[in-house]
Amino acid sequence: MIRIDEKLTGVRTVGIAGHVRPDGDCVGSTLALYNYIKNYYPTLEVTLFLEPIPNIFKFLNRSEEIVNTPDTDVSQFDLFFALDCGDTGRLGSFADFFLNAKSTVCIDHHVSNQAFAGDNYIFPEASSTCELVFELMEEERITKEIAECLYTGMVHDTGVFQYSCTSAKTMNIAGILMEKGIDYPKIIDDTFYTKTFNQNRILGQALLNSSLYLNGRCIVSSVSREEMEAFDVLPKHLDGIVNQLRVTKDVQVAVFLYENEDGSWKGSLRVNGDFNVAEVAIVFGGGGHVKAAGFTIWGSLSECTERVLAEIEKRL
Repeated sequence: MIRIDEKLTGVRTVGIAGHVRPDGDCVGSTLALYNYIKNYYPTLEVTLFLEPIPNIFKFLNRSEEIVNTPDTDVSQFDLFFALDCGDTGRLGSFADFFLNAKSTVCIDHHVSNQAFAGDNYIFPEASSTCELVFELMEEERITKEIAECLYTGMVHDTGVFQYSCTSAKTMNIAGILMEKGIDYPKIIDDTFYTKTFNQNRILGQALLNSSLYLNGRCIVSSVSREEMEAFDVLPKHLDGIVNQLRVTKDVQVAVFLYENEDGSWKGSLRVNGDFNVAEVAIVFGGGGHVKAAGFTIWGSLSECTERVLAEIEKRL
């Protein structure tokens, strides 16, 4: 097992990045590591790179220090961490920092991970990258602020501990983090359940747009750019729609598509029961977990829907 403290020995510059369009686990795991290094290694020059994060996560300690563009005075990092990221492409505009670093570490739980770093700590059965980051830290060094980051990420990747990726270990770690003095009910309410009025409206529209396929075993919904503009929402406001589709009675696979600015469609897949949606996502150049995956696809909505359904039908 790699230990974060061991990896930081003898280095001067450290970079950290997560995947594009950062979600709760990505934000939580990277900020937890960033806070850990800032707290206990004040002489190191550490930079956290992420695309702009959702406002709901900006309460996390030092979130205002996140660098959103690949602008830095560091020409080559001594050590670079890629967190919650299955391949270098998912690092977006920060990939070159990783590729040029003297030493690299990947901490991740995506089943599609390519083990692309010098040191890899990859466990697809883990609930979240935050769970793995916890394991690599010295427990007595986890402050309340670090615990908030880790707990937030675990909450989001487990659906408040309801998804099948939740294990006894997950719950034990959550309990340890709760004992650090975090306001865990507030974290859950403010970051997972609370939605704006417009988010609720676009959810309603997505449900109205949904249809059942494959004898009721698959549900598909979509939201166009026009609809997003009409409801004044951005892609980051669409979180949770695919999970609402998933809980439809007798549905085995849920598919949610939304239109990107370039005319492509971002797809999210969720599953009930024994079905590997990562296999479907990989066909379209995406990836993820067995029960939760994503991809980007080009074409008209009807064409994209047909192609995705064909791949699902092959495997049902």
